[in-house]
Amino acid sequence: MSIARLMRVLQFGDSLLPIGSFAFSNALEPAIQQGVVWDAATLGQFVLTCAHRAASSDGIALLEAHRAAREPDIERVVRADRAVFERKLGEEARTMTVRMGRKLAEVSAAAVPTPLLGAWLGRIRDGVAPGTHPVGLGVLFAELGSPETDAFAVHQYGVVMATLSAALRLMRIDHQQVQAILYVAAGTAEDAYAAVRRAALSDMAGFSPMADILAAVHVQSHVRMFMN
Repeated sequence: MSIARLMRVLQFGDSLLPIGSFAFSNALEPAIQQGVVWDAATLGQFVLTCAHRAASSDGIALLEAHRAAREPDIERVVRADRAVFERKLGEEARTMTVRMGRKLAEVSAAAVPTPLLGAWLGRIRDGVAPGTHPVGLGVLFAELGSPETDAFAVHQYGVVMATLSAALRLMRIDHQQVQAILYVAAGTAEDAYAAVRRAALSDMAGFSPMADILAAVHVQSHVRMFMN
């Protein structure tokens, strides 16, 4: 890996990238409110579930979008985008992925002015594509000339880190415990990629009923810090 490639992975994988990830908790807030998560051990289990679910659903579409962008085939990218959006059962999950996805497209098109990124942002603004976050990552990293493994790693890291960042604001947990959970979660990414790298869009599956129930509960919450 060249120094420039590594720095760009760090740039677009940074939790401070201005795409609004700080506003979402990946259903951690209702999980804490309902007593599903209450300490470091249960938080670790919750984070691993989020990472697994992300890999087996959004991660597949991300890889498809990256491969389509390398061709390039913008219509194939749009199909992957719709596959993500249509599999989001809850209102908040749909809101999260399109808000972050649109912001990522805007930031990417400004920082990396390539025809495909411009076309992708145009499809979103015209309403042709929902503009989901994982598909946007796939397109961006293809245009950066980075392999799909870089995009997959940034996606998985983002899911884990967004959840853990929310945990620091929602529960009694310190930074050392968070880093320990992050380290364990990062160790699962290689196997997660191997499990989905040959999957098709029709194989996308995010079966995690408790997460969907918690998300539905959160929609009706009167007191909440996060948008999902």
